Amino acid sequence: MGIETWIAHGTLLGWWWNGKILPWDWDLDTQVSGATLDYLGKHMNQTTHDYVSEDKTVKRRYLLDVNPHHVERTRGDGQNIIDARWIDIKTGLYIDITGLSETHPDIQPGVWSCKNYHQYNTRDLFPLRESVFEGVATLIPYSYDQILVNEYQHGALVNTEWLGHRWDTHLREWVTMDAPELRDQPQPPPHVPRSLQAPSTSAGLKNIWRLLNWI
Repeated sequence: MGIETWIAHGTLLGWWWNGKILPWDWDLDTQVSGATLDYLGKHMNQTTHDYVSEDKTVKRRYLLDVNPHHVERTRGDGQNIIDARWIDIKTGLYIDITGLSETHPDIQPGVWSCKNYHQYNTRDLFPLRESVFEGVATLIPYSYDQILVNEYQHGALVNTEWLGHRWDTHLREWVTMDAPELRDQPQPPPHVPRSLQAPSTSAGLKNIWRLLNWI
């Protein structure tokens, strides 16, 4: 499809820790530009797309569902803050897609926002960087660390216990607190950021087709 999209919110935080979905997260979050969202709404809404793994053992069909209210760029009553979803027809699991636009270019040029009050400067988003998430090529915002601190505070990048899970520095995984190997184990040191895989140029919406295939 050649659509540029990048991971965001809890999905980006999971990438930061170990390039995987956080065990307590239940969906995937991606963002697109307002222009891309408009294109999807006009030309791709309610289309289905098939995926077959290279070894032919995995087959999936996805539905792209674009919210008819995506053209309204204000929050309203909060019921339409998700602009689109990429839905696995078999399982019902989905990827949230939200658009970012320069909502007030006259008074806030270079400030991109979604309908849920998240704001980003152009230089924090672009150029996008190439990396890997769940073994799949993906794009991340340029200033990913600053974006995560702004959204979740600094503690989200260093705290090693959360929602019944503890970060295992040896496994590089979040494991449940009642796991035998964690009993009476001292607190591990603060997490050190994972390095980037490569600089960025481009990737497409086709990459998120494969994100659900780890299931």
